[in-house]
Amino acid sequence: MEASRAGSALRFLVILIAVGACIAGGAYAQEVVPPGAAPPDLGGLLDGQNGGLSRSVIQLFLLISVLSLVPAIAMMVTCLPFMVIVFSFMRQAIGVQQAPPNMMIMALAMFLTFFVMEPVFTTAWNDGLSPYMDGMLTEQQAWTQTTAPFRDFMTQRTDPETIAVLGDAVNRPLVQGEDPSFSLLATAFMLSEIKHAFQIGFVIFLPFMVIDLVVASVLMAVGMMMVPPTVVSLPFKLGFFILADGWLKITEAVLRGYAG
Repeated sequence: MEASRAGSALRFLVILIAVGACIAGGAYAQEVVPPGAAPPDLGGLLDGQNGGLSRSVIQLFLLISVLSLVPAIAMMVTCLPFMVIVFSFMRQAIGVQQAPPNMMIMALAMFLTFFVMEPVFTTAWNDGLSPYMDGMLTEQQAWTQTTAPFRDFMTQRTDPETIAVLGDAVNRPLVQGEDPSFSLLATAFMLSEIKHAFQIGFVIFLPFMVIDLVVASVLMAVGMMMVPPTVVSLPFKLGFFILADGWLKITEAVLRGYAG
């Protein structure tokens, strides 16, 4: 409920700012200048004097910029990369290239990401964005309150060694007792998530690799060396995956990793 309210409020804010900017621009554009009169001075409008349009234009520009960066932000500070990589490894381990398709894997990863990150989104909205829109917080306070839940989430999943290595790489070592910058923490978190996803992918590949080796050995023993082992092993891998309820088990293991 809170997440739906947050999405509705954000969409309303975007529409309101866009419509307001269009109406204001149209009003200034339709102003009639009498013949022989000097054109109106737009300096105050552009430099923001007397509450001009410059602040609204800057806010609209920043809002559009942030919205264009939403996919990249989602990839950096949520569990979406981990989900996508794990499910891609699982599909490759089975041996089916386009089942399920990329769009379905991405949709599943996005829904699971929202399911995992919903408490973080709700806390960020209630503590940062909503008070800021009500005029109760400044920009700096809103940034701190909004990113605090994401900091807590990323810190739990980030390897401390990764943060230390990245800090030393740019000659900005982390000071003991101080929190890392948000950019450093987000980068270390993303690298840690990729590392964890590859570790799980290695575990997923092992049982299917055993099936491939057994099928290849049997085919070679009976003299059927011209038959591709992958063609014969695919039904066995699919049967093993179905009997083990693989999709549910992998999804459950992934979600339990974020339960702490």
